Amino acid sequence: MMLTTTSKGYDEARLGFQRRDPHRPAVVFPVTSADEIEEAVRYSIDHDLRIAVQAAGHGLNEGIDGGVLIATAGFNGVTVDAGRKTAWIEAGATWRDVLTASAPYGLAPLSGSAPGVGAISYTLGGGLGLMARRYGYAADHVRRIEVVTPDGVRRNAEEDPDLFWALRGGGGNFGVVTGIEVDLFDVPTIFGGSLYFDLAEYPEVPEQWREWTQSVPDEVTSAIAILPIPDIPQVPEPVRGKYVGQVQLAILGERGEELIAPLRAIGTPVLDTVGVIPYVDSGQIFAEPERPDSYSSRNVLLDDLNALKTLPELAGPGASRMHVIGIRHLGGALAREPEIPNAVGRRAAKYSLTVLTPGKGTGGDKVLEPWRTAAVGRALNFSFGKLTAAEVADAYDDYNRLTNLQRRYDPTRRLWANHQLTELR
Repeated sequence: MMLTTTSKGYDEARLGFQRRDPHRPAVVFPVTSADEIEEAVRYSIDHDLRIAVQAAGHGLNEGIDGGVLIATAGFNGVTVDAGRKTAWIEAGATWRDVLTASAPYGLAPLSGSAPGVGAISYTLGGGLGLMARRYGYAADHVRRIEVVTPDGVRRNAEEDPDLFWALRGGGGNFGVVTGIEVDLFDVPTIFGGSLYFDLAEYPEVPEQWREWTQSVPDEVTSAIAILPIPDIPQVPEPVRGKYVGQVQLAILGERGEELIAPLRAIGTPVLDTVGVIPYVDSGQIFAEPERPDSYSSRNVLLDDLNALKTLPELAGPGASRMHVIGIRHLGGALAREPEIPNAVGRRAAKYSLTVLTPGKGTGGDKVLEPWRTAAVGRALNFSFGKLTAAEVADAYDDYNRLTNLQRRYDPTRRLWANHQLTELR
């Protein structure tokens, strides 16, 4: 089925989670199979049109204007092989789909903090998840990829080492992925949740969290969100109207309470959701919004958190615009090369810092300015907004290899990838 701008269902098919700059394609293919993806790519070739792909659409940076949109949300099957501890994930599946399919076997994927995110787009961008410090990036645990390259040919990417390397971390610049096979792990439950501290009462929380991360084992993956919460009925009463430090915790093993004791010693949080939960419910750890919205963000990878004291002035309740600060602890398995190398870069970074700005405008550069001296790259999966070629290159260790491979696989630049690989001049 193909939808044009006058077709019933066109708007529903083209709109994703990110509403700041949605796709405006000439035609939409709401696909339900790999054959239909191949058909859509061949249509674009026959009509000399560019191609964008969208599953859930959380990370959309710049919508396509004209061209073909392949909407994969209806192609979302997940097949679990419990004996091999793998899952085959179809193009439009979200992590919620994968979690639901894996849970009956006591298995878990390397999913992210938001279950509604598209599993494949997340993985193609690297994939920094809730068990990342123990197992590494989601891209490190991909066994197979089926992809329709821009010439309209369906391929098994693992048969081409260059293509397999580039897809795992290089994003959507090399083809339209129809499905991937990923490893699953024996994690039926996880010790996790959030400690919400009122920063007016405990301003030391971000620094205390930073110090705590210096000594935790790889079984601990954590983050902190720092944000002024609106005083509106839609948010829980304990945090309403407060400037909050939300310490987000995902811990494997039996030592959870012991490991977070230094954080509990800071004081009494206004809200505490930490405990043992089924991994299928792991989305409640970060408790991120699930309603479509408009937002932009800027990200840097850091070797130090040396500018924490600047955040209350630049992004606190008195700032001219609301910003949500998200800092994630890296290291552990994230710093190690996988058995089969991939394009994920900047593995030596110790922290990821994202400044998310709600609304249709852009922002965040002023907040990031004090962090420039500690910056060692950026994470594209947390960068929502158009970047320059140099900014995209900053995410990778071997950008030239990626751009050379893009010329090979997509010489006419048919793909409208979320982060375009553009040669540096």
